[in-house]
Amino acid sequence: MTTRRMTVSQALVEFLAHQWTVDGEHRERTIAGTLGIFGHGNVAGIGQALKQLEHDQPGLMPYHQARNEQAMVHQSVGYARMRRRLGTMASAASVGPGAANMLTGAALATANRLPALLLPSDTFATRVADPVLQQLELPHDTGITVNDAFRPLSRFFDRVQRPEQLYSIALQAMRVLTDPAETGAVTIALPEDVQAEALDVPIEFLQDREWHLRRPLPERGALARAVRAIRGASRPLIVAGGGVLYSAAEDALRELVEATGIPVGTTQAGGGSLVWDHPQYLGGVGATGTIPANRAAATADVVIGIGTRYSDFTTASRTAFQNPDVVFVNINVASFDAYKHGSRLPVVADAREALLALREQLAGYRVSDGYAEELRRLTAGWNDTVDTAFRGSGADLPGQPEIIGAVQDASDPRDVVVQAAGSLPGDLHKLWRVRDPLGYHVEYAFSCMGYEIAGGLGVKRAAPDRDVIVMVGDGSYLMLHTELLTAVAEGIKIIVVLVQNHGYASIGHLSETVGSERYGTRYRRQDAQGGFDGDEVLPVDLAANARSYGVDVIVVEPGPDAIGRLRAAVSKAKGSDRATLIHVDSDPLVYGPDGEGWWDVPVAEVSTLDSTRAARETYERQRTRQRPLLG
Repeated sequence: MTTRRMTVSQALVEFLAHQWTVDGEHRERTIAGTLGIFGHGNVAGIGQALKQLEHDQPGLMPYHQARNEQAMVHQSVGYARMRRRLGTMASAASVGPGAANMLTGAALATANRLPALLLPSDTFATRVADPVLQQLELPHDTGITVNDAFRPLSRFFDRVQRPEQLYSIALQAMRVLTDPAETGAVTIALPEDVQAEALDVPIEFLQDREWHLRRPLPERGALARAVRAIRGASRPLIVAGGGVLYSAAEDALRELVEATGIPVGTTQAGGGSLVWDHPQYLGGVGATGTIPANRAAATADVVIGIGTRYSDFTTASRTAFQNPDVVFVNINVASFDAYKHGSRLPVVADAREALLALREQLAGYRVSDGYAEELRRLTAGWNDTVDTAFRGSGADLPGQPEIIGAVQDASDPRDVVVQAAGSLPGDLHKLWRVRDPLGYHVEYAFSCMGYEIAGGLGVKRAAPDRDVIVMVGDGSYLMLHTELLTAVAEGIKIIVVLVQNHGYASIGHLSETVGSERYGTRYRRQDAQGGFDGDEVLPVDLAANARSYGVDVIVVEPGPDAIGRLRAAVSKAKGSDRATLIHVDSDPLVYGPDGEGWWDVPVAEVSTLDSTRAARETYERQRTRQRPLLG
């Protein structure tokens, strides 16, 4: 057996550089590059290995700097989603706080069912230096390290305690990264001493290896039961989730709904499954959905979920589907999601394969003309509502809906809008008119503040021929803006539209609805009573902050023509080849149109506040509409 003498880190890095994901005729690198921040835990291990490979085989494993470990994972997730889960990136961090900083990213990747490879360094396996700098010590279990916190956040976790363990651990990690049903955060903890230890590595381990994506077909019995239910439906509705896009099933979905007339509502992850003006498209469904989609959901007798995990926003906290006899057909590659909420008709299958099978089995079936006409009228009315929301008010401080409209108007069909947290996801779900399957990128499984800029960089790395427009509120921007420097360092062009409203607009609105009177949601100077409810905003200059990183900055000053100048600013940024941040002030009290969705946020059962007591009464009325199960 031919071998090479290598360190564990050298072997792992070269192994990762030779992994390939194959989907039919398509083949691409599974690990497109490594993001890393080096410290004493990995500078002599993974850091040395990357440097050596760059010297010996330039370009084989690209290395990218980052400014925050959490942001590294966000970049990997943004990349993976844009590549339809066919490729991702690795993130290497040092011992202790460097590793712990990746925990949020791990949770985000797993919640979104998106692959990300995490390589946190660990303390000495030999414990020869114990405790080492940045080591966590727990008297009840001295074997626990910071990295054990990754266990509940990862779809796969292991620790390379001895060099010989590398082979089985690395192969198992790749299995999970490329498994559509199992994927998420994959964590390989690397003790700093083991990283530098040598072993004789079989050449076979370092050669190209292909991981063919599983596309499971629907079982005949499950498919037949689903077809019978759909054929018997008079008001069917499809809920299209992220699985439609991850399996590249948007064409199969379009062909099915054009043949049958079945309408489609999309989840946040499923945005783009149908383009916005398709006759069967009703818009987003659920708590942040549109009136056409939510009214169709309320009366549907058969709901066909395709690639959705049925979050509380999709189900409007189990109030969206009001037909007492509704039947759910749940199509998902993961049985965990197919059986969710007690579905009586689960179909465990790839979304594309299931849609192709349904297209064949539903030949001749079509919804009634009356149902189709009812939905056409609702959709036309909603489109008028959106047009009105987009229309400039002429106010000095524009509202968020008209800001979205201006960005939409200045963008091109293949541009990608990126968002994650705050009030923007809800407004985008209702208002953004998606014109391309991959044009809508809203991370809403974890809805992580700070994802936007880092995730946008990952999107741009995955699709360098598209303009990436990151929309972010000031609250989320302040969480994680440092990756703007990464964009400057690598010459990555992204467009960041920073909506400045001096606080937490989304939670401020939610606070009002639950009777908490916007408490603690404004960015203000602290007053003598210890509160933050004054009128004087903080003297923060986020445009200057962005400019200090070296990005181009365009400030849209308040005024009656602000929306026109915002539109021009986006056009200018699109014409540039540099990263650009556009700063626009907004009025956080101008809300998007109501889509008749609800979200269950419990209100205090007793209170001395009139606002809270009134909110509790409303909450009790809404709760009566909840179903114990969906199936």
